Amino acid sequence: MNHFWENHFVQTAGYYSVVILCMIVFLTIFEIVTKYKNWEEIKKGNIAVAMATGGKIFGIANIFRYSILDHDSLFMMVGWGVYGFVLLLIGYFIYEFLTPKFKIDVEIENDNRAVGFISMVISIGLSFVIGASIS
Repeated sequence: MNHFWENHFVQTAGYYSVVILCMIVFLTIFEIVTKYKNWEEIKKGNIAVAMATGGKIFGIANIFRYSILDHDSLFMMVGWGVYGFVLLLIGYFIYEFLTPKFKIDVEIENDNRAVGFISMVISIGLSFVIGASIS
């Protein structure tokens, strides 16, 4: 049975499945903490929301990329991935805190693409810093 779990195809399918599940959970958490409904706004064509959400998706996936590369067990990979996500979420709140002249969520909901772009870049940038630190 050990040969089955050591097979690269099986490991890839396992990592893929777990990361997809974590991605759904984490995006649900982001949906809860933002004042707008991500998927409804994207359906309406809100580019700012699409950029911000895309940055979050990339950020989560990138954190898990580093976690998969550096941790042997699925349990450790998920643990570090969750920790990285928490740091990414904290980064989102810091971004909101550092812009007291306007509300990030309101600007993104109103399709302010500049704010959506910066949000995307912050998520991507932080994911590289978080990923490098967990590997």
